[in-house]
Amino acid sequence: MNKPRIAVIFTGGTISMSVDPRIGAAIPSLSSQEILSLVTNIDKYATIEIINFTTLPGPHIGPALMMDLRRIVVDTLNRENIDGVVITHGTDTLEETAFLLDLTINSKKSVIIAGAMRNSSELGYDGPSNLAAAVCTAISPEAKGKGVLVVMNNEVNAASEVTKTNTLSLDTFKSLEFGPLGIVDNDEVILHREIVNRQHIYTDTIIPEVDLIKCVAGMDSRLIKFCVDSGSRGIVIEAMGRGNVPPGMIDGITYAIANNVAVVMVSRCPTGRVLDTYGYVGGGRSLRNLGVILGGDLPGQKARIKLMLALSVTQSLNEIKQIMEHTQYGTKK
Repeated sequence: MNKPRIAVIFTGGTISMSVDPRIGAAIPSLSSQEILSLVTNIDKYATIEIINFTTLPGPHIGPALMMDLRRIVVDTLNRENIDGVVITHGTDTLEETAFLLDLTINSKKSVIIAGAMRNSSELGYDGPSNLAAAVCTAISPEAKGKGVLVVMNNEVNAASEVTKTNTLSLDTFKSLEFGPLGIVDNDEVILHREIVNRQHIYTDTIIPEVDLIKCVAGMDSRLIKFCVDSGSRGIVIEAMGRGNVPPGMIDGITYAIANNVAVVMVSRCPTGRVLDTYGYVGGGRSLRNLGVILGGDLPGQKARIKLMLALSVTQSLNEIKQIMEHTQYGTKK
């Protein structure tokens, strides 16, 4: 019986790092072959094909590189001799890359992203175990057609739900609202629930000029107006609570929308969706009446990625509202 063939795309991150004694800090150093050599017995489960994309730390991965990665992933998935794709990635931007890929790729084949919280010089280096679990997930029938999945610490999470919750813990990636989809137990993937209402935006381009502003007590409109005047095409506001802002921000929001800049509101709370519940000045209902778009339960960093993709499809604020507030949009290309 032929073993499944899995392409492993290496992009860098902590999984590829070790401590340089000259500076006493971790830097990219391990090759893809060196990392794979630490994943013992993986050849018994799958034939691995290595694709070297880059060796960058997570914070160096931006939207343009994410789209370059997407093109490689799509081309690889379209090959008949490939059964799934695993991507290694720095954890700082892992959830953003995963969400972008999930929104723009619709394949029955598995796409799995993994990384590491500890570098190869530290005790308990988790890179090999995370990569092994990712490959086991990629070859599992349970993971087919589930979209992009993030596999860390033997947990399986949906790209649309997962976020990095801790700066250090091995179990940092969590789906705070609903919990993980499942686990990897003794090299077997066990899923406990399905993913409902996956979203797709069919585009192969991205508009990077989207800013993210976190709302705090007493905030005014200076940052919003600066973003508009410096060429922002969209602004995501992490509002308070259910979706409310201080009254000093209203002037800036009005200014942005008048200049055809899409303003999307999410909550700075770690869970829960925004809704136009409150009618006072700065409340969700008044913002909705101004033309602010609701971003559901997405965190700010994911809403920003989604808005970048939406802007690549249309410049109409009404159509952008449809993309951001509904689960399905566009025609497959």
